[in-house]
Order: sequence, then C-alpha cells, then structure tokens
Amino acid sequence: MTTAPLPRTVVALGLVSMFMDIASGMTHSLMPVFMTVALGAPVALVGLVEGIAQATAALARLFAGVVSDWIGRRKPLVLLGYGMSAVTMPLFPMAQGIGAVLLARFLDRVGKGIRSAPRDALIADVTPPEQRGAAYGLRQSMDMTGAFLGPLAAIGLMLLLNSDSRAVLWFAVIPAAVAVALIAFGVKEPADAAPMQRRPFPLRRAELKKLPAAYWQVVGLVALFSLARFSEAFLLLRAAGAGLAPAWVPLVLVALTFVNAVAAYPLGRLGDRMDRRRLLGWGVALLVAADLVLAFAPSWPVVLVGAALWGLHMAMTQGLLSALIADAAPKELRGVAFGAFNLVQAGALLLASTLAGLLWSGFGPQATFLAGAAIAVVAMIPLRRAMRGGA
Repeated sequence: MTTAPLPRTVVALGLVSMFMDIASGMTHSLMPVFMTVALGAPVALVGLVEGIAQATAALARLFAGVVSDWIGRRKPLVLLGYGMSAVTMPLFPMAQGIGAVLLARFLDRVGKGIRSAPRDALIADVTPPEQRGAAYGLRQSMDMTGAFLGPLAAIGLMLLLNSDSRAVLWFAVIPAAVAVALIAFGVKEPADAAPMQRRPFPLRRAELKKLPAAYWQVVGLVALFSLARFSEAFLLLRAAGAGLAPAWVPLVLVALTFVNAVAAYPLGRLGDRMDRRRLLGWGVALLVAADLVLAFAPSWPVVLVGAALWGLHMAMTQGLLSALIADAAPKELRGVAFGAFNLVQAGALLLASTLAGLLWSGFGPQATFLAGAAIAVVAMIPLRRAMRGGA
C-alpha cells in the first residue's frame, strides 16, 4: 500500500468539483422559487425544465467520453464542460422570462455531461491503480462538500439581501469562475498523453471488443444498484409525511450530503487496502438498512437517521464503482467506459424513480422503500458471485 500523496491533478479536480458545486448548489436551490415567484412560471413548467436538463446531461456524458478517447486528450473537454456551466451562471440572474432560464439550464447540464466522463477518465490516467479508491473518494467528498455549502451560502445571502433571489444568483458566478481557473492552471494531462489527433473511432465494433467482461460486469452491477436507489426527492417526501415542517425538510439533504462528504475519502482509501467488491457489498447492505429504517420510521428524526445511512451508502459505493471502472477499462477506452457507465446509471435511476413514484401513489411510502430494499438484496447475488469468481 503506497503512502505517496495523490497527484496534484486529482486534488485540483476535487477543488474544481467543490467550487462548481457551490455555484450549482446556490443556483439550483433557488431556481424553483426564482422561476415561480420572480418569473411567474407554473410549477409544471419547472418539472419540464428539470426533465429536459437531466436527459440532455445523460446523453452528453457518452458523447464526451467517446470524443476524449478519439482525440486522445481529456483536459480540453473538461475545460469546455466546466466553462459552459460557468458561462450560464450570469444568464440566470439576467433572465427576464422562462425561455432564458430553460436555455441556461440546458447549457449548464450539457456542460455537466461533457465534463463528467473525461474528468473521471483523467483521474484514472494520472492515478496509480493502488490509489484510485482514494482519488475517486476525494473527488466525491469535495463534490459533496460543495453540494453542502452551496445551499447554505444561498440561505445566508438570502437573509442578508432581503430574499432578493436575483441578487443572490449573481454571487454564484464567483465560485464558478474559480473552478474554471483551477482547470486552466492546475489540471495537467499525464506526460504520455497523445497529441490532438484522431484515433480509431471508439464506438467501432473492433474497439468495443477491447472492453473486457470485467467492465461489463461492473456496468451490470451499476444498473442493478441504481434500480435500488431512486431519487432523494422521496426522502424529502418521507420526512414531510413523518411530520417535519416544510421549512425544515431540506435537513434531509443536509444530513445525506454531510455524511457523504465526510465519509467518501476515508472509505475510498479503505477500498485501496481491501477487495473493493467486498466493500461494495457492505455499501449495498447499508442501502438495505437505510430503506428499512425509512420504511418503518415512526417520526422525522428517524427519517434523518435513514437519510444519513443513505449518504453513507453513497460514500461507500460511488467512488468504488468509478475505481472498478478505471481498473477494468483499457486506457484508450476509458472515456467511452465512463460515458457508458454514467449513461446506464442515469437511465436506471430514472426508471427507479418512476417505479418508486408509482409504488408511492398506489401503495404508500412503506411499499416504495421495501421494494428498494428487495432490489438491493437481489443485487447482492451477482456481486457475491463475482467475488467468488475473482472477476
């Protein structure tokens, strides 16, 4: 086990994630109120904007991963993706109608999609295999720190500026600009990065055959795990149904993101010391425990305990899955590998959230969380087989 520090590019990308998530957290926590109050948009249109934005991001992830493998470079696409999101930040406070917000949100999510796969591939490119758990854990921890600090900053600024959401949105420009500057001056490609030239197109059949069975096994596990972990919006609804006042419902996300931020890095380092699939199994067991707590929670404080367990599950699994993808994928196809991984995960989460909504409407919240626990238990079966087979 190496005790060497993580590469500077990994630390820089972690800081980039943190600052951009502070900006995004400030913006997105205020967006529903800004759209409905300041711009007078109907609530249904808010949902449409979010749906279009998320679908666009999922498709952009695969596209950017393919391009980064094709040209043999990651940083230009990482800079483009974060740069697009940063450029959208002033568009939100400048918006005079819902069309401008829709355009800004669309460009922001396209930017997120463009940067995700090349960024994760770049982390793998610069990090030794024995440190990848720590590397992805650090990035996730700093990402969650930003997700935690962003809404808190928005709350504080709203109090200072007499609830002027348009004025608060201008402040989100600052951390977004810092994130782009960090990429430009702090992120470096590995020394053996190829020049900007076209390689064989990565989506050709001959190229895709280079992705080993171990990679597709991890992708299949991701699909199963994601079906068991639906949108955190259902945790908010569970807390409200358990008696938590509407003004305090965001405490659920505070508990979840705080635990995730604190635990992701040390758990990532632990994944470098032991079989990552075994630690992944513990993470899935935590999801089962969280679902059971949420299914039978008699009061909102118990719901917060369930949310904390949910956050610990995410800290224990998300970085490990990225490390497993990096371990399994050939270097020249890491962009494609992470793009497909992100696309499958997003699609499974969308399906899981749809099914959760149907179960909630038809049978109530308990059935929703019990179903999630059951799917997580099923997901453990192929994971245990993979551990026995050493794949």
